[in-house]
Amino acid sequence: MTTPSQSASSTETSDQHITKHLTHKLLLINGVNLNLLGKREPEIYGHTTLVDIEKRLIARAAEYGIELICIQSNHEGQLVDEIQHYGLLANATEQVDAMIINPAAFTHTSVALRDALLATQKPFIEVHLSNVHAREPFRHHSYLSDVAVGVICGLGHLGYQMALTYWLDNLYSVDMNDIDTHNFNRND
Repeated sequence: MTTPSQSASSTETSDQHITKHLTHKLLLINGVNLNLLGKREPEIYGHTTLVDIEKRLIARAAEYGIELICIQSNHEGQLVDEIQHYGLLANATEQVDAMIINPAAFTHTSVALRDALLATQKPFIEVHLSNVHAREPFRHHSYLSDVAVGVICGLGHLGYQMALTYWLDNLYSVDMNDIDTHNFNRND
């Protein structure tokens, strides 16, 4: 039999366990060759640079008190290290709540990225600038799509903004009516 103080203590512990602590941090991960955006095959990837995309997303997230941490690497192991750090190894206040990832060519080859993302137990959205399903057959397979919250492809740089908007709405409960999409639609 439990006493009232034991019952209250057990309820507090149970409630604390259920309540998820949010750090208000998101991780934006960009893979191989995305540092060349705006220069590499603009007919496929557009003229917007990765720096342009990151600046817009950082500013948008900051409007709602969210810190967006941006990483890009052409080295698979570096991306794995960063995912592990921000998703699992950092102290609790440094860890991210969720991720947006454009793994680029690693989409089709990297079990290591998949395993790193799964190890964090953090939700993520997979983004691709081009419609990978309208391209070469080897680009149709993703090692990440089946474990992602969602996949956005073929919408250019707007895909990143859509992923951020999803997290603002579904993770941080930002009223979608408050989100101004005007700045998202510029194609500078």
